[in-house]
Amino acid sequence: MLDKIESKGTEKFSPRQNAVLEEALRLLVSGGEKALTTAGVARAANCSKESLYKWFGDRDGLMEAMISYQASKVRTGEGAHTHLTRETLEKALSDFAHDLLDVLSGDVSLALNRLAIGQSSRDGSALGAMLLERGRRQIDKRAMNLLVAAKRAGLLDFDEAADAYEVLYGLIVRDLHVRMLLGEDISVLRKEFGSRADKAVDAFLRLFGTRKALAD
Repeated sequence: MLDKIESKGTEKFSPRQNAVLEEALRLLVSGGEKALTTAGVARAANCSKESLYKWFGDRDGLMEAMISYQASKVRTGEGAHTHLTRETLEKALSDFAHDLLDVLSGDVSLALNRLAIGQSSRDGSALGAMLLERGRRQIDKRAMNLLVAAKRAGLLDFDEAADAYEVLYGLIVRDLHVRMLLGEDISVLRKEFGSRADKAVDAFLRLFGTRKALAD
């Protein structure tokens, strides 16, 4: 029996909260972790500190919300799960691949990852754990739910959703994230994103697609 993979921490924020989180992310990129104070975010977003505490709790809660919001920018075809066809599956996988590359290459994600790497030698550093739990793992779970739905619809064939997803992620990202974190020119890499995403989806469907998925 195929079950939906539980995915927690994918809260939906209001448009006003989204705007506040965008300002918080902008502050993080421009000024680093020291710039990310409740007072600074309140000023930049033109809201009160009381509102920040009400919406997100303490500073760690704000950081978790920022990471969840950033992860939510990667689409995984949730609206198409119940009536998947070959065309809608291919579109959902393509959207996922393009969004994943766009988010990973953005200033915000690179700043968060570099900050977490810089803190990794400290005892009790929380940012890396937040990025894994509220960022990467939430994207992973949502994407695996798409794969499970596609298997249920007879479009994909695999033994374990996690294994199939690892192949999909690897086909899309390969060594790209490491190269970006090490400072390779992102403007040059971005020119390859479209073809990289399309080739990854095509390869994944050839590996795991059923006759139904590959039919003309």
